[in-house]
Amino acid sequence: MPRQRPPAALRLADVPRRSWYPAVSTGVIAAVAVVEIALGRITAPAVLVTAAGAVLPLAWRRRRPRLAVCATVAALLNFLLRPELLLSTGLAGVTGLYASARNRVLPPVVLTACGIAAAVLVNLGHIALGVYDLGGATPALGADGSLSYFAESLVLACAVTATVVLGDAARSREEYRREREAARQRLLEMERREAVAAERARIARELHDIVAHTVSVIAVQAETHTYTLPNLSAEAREGFQSIARSARASLAELRSLVDLLRQEDGATAASPQPSLEDLPALLEAHRAAGGSVKLLLSGSRPHTTAAVELAAYRIVQEALTNVRRHAPGARATCRIEYTPQHIRVHVANTAPAFPPPARPSEGGGHGLVGMHERAALLGGSLDWHPTPDGGFTVTARLPVTAPGTPVRPSLDRGRRSPQSSATPSDLQQGNR
Repeated sequence: MPRQRPPAALRLADVPRRSWYPAVSTGVIAAVAVVEIALGRITAPAVLVTAAGAVLPLAWRRRRPRLAVCATVAALLNFLLRPELLLSTGLAGVTGLYASARNRVLPPVVLTACGIAAAVLVNLGHIALGVYDLGGATPALGADGSLSYFAESLVLACAVTATVVLGDAARSREEYRREREAARQRLLEMERREAVAAERARIARELHDIVAHTVSVIAVQAETHTYTLPNLSAEAREGFQSIARSARASLAELRSLVDLLRQEDGATAASPQPSLEDLPALLEAHRAAGGSVKLLLSGSRPHTTAAVELAAYRIVQEALTNVRRHAPGARATCRIEYTPQHIRVHVANTAPAFPPPARPSEGGGHGLVGMHERAALLGGSLDWHPTPDGGFTVTARLPVTAPGTPVRPSLDRGRRSPQSSATPSDLQQGNR
């Protein structure tokens, strides 16, 4: 059975990574220094100043790594002035040197060499100040017992080397941990993209094998009935041809959608997406299906992105589809208003000329919700409501340039939501 790792609060290895650790550890060292100074009755100003200089900068050693070097230098000066090494000074020096190595203030070799050189200078300073009782003799290498005077340098050199090695090793482990986490994130991102690509390919296959096949059958049957059914009137023949043309147009859009789903990230769609320039053909198709629509344009058309053009086209397309489904015989008006910052799409229809055909209950539709999500993803807004004369209106306001970061599709204040409280007429129209 694998051993479970203890909770984060109980893992001592994570304590030094906490944001509060530098301040707490500095406070502990400062408390030890105060106790030592009080018990030793130390009053020398130079010793007190260097002790403070060795301890206090450690509180900012994580944000200002160079202060850790200053703390180490102050600890060595304190040891030079007071050969009876204080515990707090030793802790401060080791902590500052470790932080300097951990943050790579200097390369490890340079930092070690500087630390050893400073230790030798402190040792020589102690000899010059008469810390060691030489009986009036001058220490010289080769003389009896001369090496014992430099044992201090050896001990400090070993301590400096060990501290730098530990600090640099901790930094290496931290870098390895970050690289491993980054590699894991890259792997998860790659798996996510592969899953998305597989899902898009599956949807493309479904559209191609089922929907496209069904629409093509409709187109073929409509064209065939034009010539095979006897005694067709001119209006009926034109109606079949209109169905065939609409089916062919839907097939073209389905192929474009399939190409878009199959393309890789960053690739260019194989088929051009519709834009506002294709509105006349869309309105003509609506008229051919028996609808009545008038196009009104105002303002100068600005330079905009393909995503905004496609969203505006799809909103008009969905609104006219709703008119044909829910208000047969109604007169529709499509108004496009251009401003330098926004494109306003307004589609309104009158009351239906005759009741819409009965449809099987399939639950609420998704047309208005889809239109709203298209607008919201571009940073725009969409509003819909019935009119007093029994008609319906849809208004979209789209920015000329879509923002780089998609906006979460949530309804802003003042916009109508299909899930919000509404009148029975609103709810009936909201199922479009």
